[in-house]
Amino acid sequence: MRTIEKRLIGGGVLFAVGLVLHYAADSPGWMELAVLGASYLIIGYDVLLKAVRNIGHGNFLDENFLMSVATLGAFAIHMYPEAAAVMLFYQVGEWFEDRAVNRTRKSISDLMDIQPESARVIRDGKAETVDPEEVSVGETIEVLAGERVPLDGTILEGCSSLDTKALTGESVPRDVAPGDEVVSGTVNLSAKLTVRVTREYEDSTVAKVLELVEDSVSRKAPAERFITRFARYYTPAVVAAAVIIAVVPPLFGQDLVTWVYRALTFLVVSCPCALVISVPLSYFCGIGAASRMGVLIKGANYLEALSKVHSVVFDKTGTLTQGRFEISKVHPVGSDDRMLIDVAAAAESASNHPISASIRRAGSGSVDTSSVESAEEVAGMGIRARIDGSDVLVGNHRLMESHGIGYCDEEVAGTNVHVARDGRYLGHIVVSDVVKEDSREAVSRLKDMAVERTVMLSGDSSRICLDIGSLVGIDEVRCELLPGDKTDELERIMSECPPGRKVAFVGDGINDAPSLARADIGIAMGALGSDAAIEAADVVIMDDAPSRIPACIGLARRVNRIVVQNIVFALAVKFGIMVLTLAGHADMWLAVFGDVGVSILAILNAMRCLRSAEPPAAAPAPVPDAA
Repeated sequence: MRTIEKRLIGGGVLFAVGLVLHYAADSPGWMELAVLGASYLIIGYDVLLKAVRNIGHGNFLDENFLMSVATLGAFAIHMYPEAAAVMLFYQVGEWFEDRAVNRTRKSISDLMDIQPESARVIRDGKAETVDPEEVSVGETIEVLAGERVPLDGTILEGCSSLDTKALTGESVPRDVAPGDEVVSGTVNLSAKLTVRVTREYEDSTVAKVLELVEDSVSRKAPAERFITRFARYYTPAVVAAAVIIAVVPPLFGQDLVTWVYRALTFLVVSCPCALVISVPLSYFCGIGAASRMGVLIKGANYLEALSKVHSVVFDKTGTLTQGRFEISKVHPVGSDDRMLIDVAAAAESASNHPISASIRRAGSGSVDTSSVESAEEVAGMGIRARIDGSDVLVGNHRLMESHGIGYCDEEVAGTNVHVARDGRYLGHIVVSDVVKEDSREAVSRLKDMAVERTVMLSGDSSRICLDIGSLVGIDEVRCELLPGDKTDELERIMSECPPGRKVAFVGDGINDAPSLARADIGIAMGALGSDAAIEAADVVIMDDAPSRIPACIGLARRVNRIVVQNIVFALAVKFGIMVLTLAGHADMWLAVFGDVGVSILAILNAMRCLRSAEPPAAAPAPVPDAA
């Protein structure tokens, strides 16, 4: 049990005893004062100390000052139970706030706990345990089962599963093998991995995530800044009003004690705790809720902006698609699918092109690369190879035309790779970028949420862009754009957006960084995205799932609804009780509800933001290939 809870329990018991003494007919007044005074000091001594300290610093017009003046004044006019009650319930409200903040901090600390304490680096054939910051790029580290990966790198040896939940919010472990990339902050679950370091610690994923989290809580939303300015003028105004209430009526013959009591009641109910606590807390809880989804929102200002999104503009490759090419169709002519793929894979065995890699993956295990006698790349056309004494051509239609070979082409969302051997056409393979499983779901949910416009911007061909746009349900498609053209198109879309509404841009590549920085809200795909994109973005989606976008917008809208509810509720109740106080129809007990009760209700309402986080959903049904 924490100290504050012990103080509340001890002070609460004494307060209950004091109430019994207060209402007992034959109770001596000094005993009531002693018991309730002890309760008051146990519960509120820190508030009094803060008020004195702030007075010494010249910054005394805050809630500590208001509570101290109101309660000490109540003691002065012999309102002992009311004085102790105000301090008791004020501290109960502070306890509720502390609990809410701690719950949110725990959500965010799940991200902060990803920081590795050490790395096991292999030097001169021996394992040394060092600080991750002391490991250089190119060195080899070992990560045992159960340990956190300390640095980004490539697996050299070992097969295992990685728990990525702290980074991405995904509960399903990811299987990894030699050649796969691993990122710092993930947990190695099952077997030892040997990893070659590809980034120094200061540039690693874990360092960037921690920096983003630390920065996020410092950026205030406009509503927060308004409340801060409001409290700066509101508090001196109500203190001045309380002085006038206490002094002016007695000058005209009114009862001094009555009006002093009303002034003290006015001070209690006017305390702006409900506003200055609940508004920042709502945004803080919202950022914590987003972190549970594997989304980093860099500040409350972006959380508020997300609630006003009118248009969402998507990049294509790596955002709506995986940026990974796969064979979507095989069309053999006078051969079968397997033979066509094997011939193409053998010819492409020496190429590093992404399309070549996809064909090699399809032929993996059935291709004898030793049969490849020679292979050369024909710039802009494809591969010319000698395989088992045969001349093989694998490439685009221009390669076929240059050798006078007839071919069949398809109008599909993909690249046609034609294959010929000894002058005879064997068929063609269609290679397409794979659409992410939840891209269509994300666009559909955005439309259900009344996001009025979805646009895709891409540098790819119109045939591919239009097919993918149609597949996922995008409203407008702009294709064959250079990086500068993307920014121009984005600015045009922003100029068409209604006043007060926002445009979000979603991207992942280096060429997307200018658009991410220019948009009202830049959303970066963080797991596979470039460092430049993550740096320029305002929101980072750690698992690269487009479905997180509508989830974030929904969360932002709910947080802002709660903020408005708290502001309207707090001001309405407080001003209502102030009026009743001036009219003599409210006592300090009602003022306690107007301050502490409203604060507690506002805090509990703000904590609803934590329940807005959507747990990682099961993978949706696969989307058909773009072709």
